[in-house]
Amino acid sequence: MTTYIADNMHYSEVVARISEVTHSLVIGTADIKDLYVRCESRGDSEPLLAVLDRLVRRGVEVRLLHAKEPGPNFRDDFDRYPQLIKRLQRRLCPRVHFKVIIFDCQLAYIGSANLTGAGIGLKSDGKRNFEAGILTDDLRLVDAAADHFNAVWSGDYCRTCRRKSYCADRIK
Repeated sequence: MTTYIADNMHYSEVVARISEVTHSLVIGTADIKDLYVRCESRGDSEPLLAVLDRLVRRGVEVRLLHAKEPGPNFRDDFDRYPQLIKRLQRRLCPRVHFKVIIFDCQLAYIGSANLTGAGIGLKSDGKRNFEAGILTDDLRLVDAAADHFNAVWSGDYCRTCRRKSYCADRIK
């Protein structure tokens, strides 16, 4: 299965799957801001960080790789979830521009949407970005996305990187 994902489908087809992850979630994004999701049990919305907090409490490995420090609203929300401080694995690389989410090493989103409300979140159609990507369970694509993510995550490019002056928190 490989499906083209456009605009508000990013929320319904990609973000909605995050809470269903059972053992690993990998997120690569250039930009990260406060992103809200529907909380079905309460009938309102909550920060995506609340969902990630529940995942790490269940023992799910969550890795987040992003290009720059999140905005102040995200940081304020982050501080409300002490388990994320302890268990969320997070790295910064200013060269990251890919947008990848890998669910349990079996399904991957590969596309243009950042981890922001306008990119992949609950923003209304008149406010959201025009985004495009694919959602696939083709293991060749899932593995290729995971290999690329892992190479950056592990610092494989750090030795020859010519952007170190922009790297506030070097991986290697």
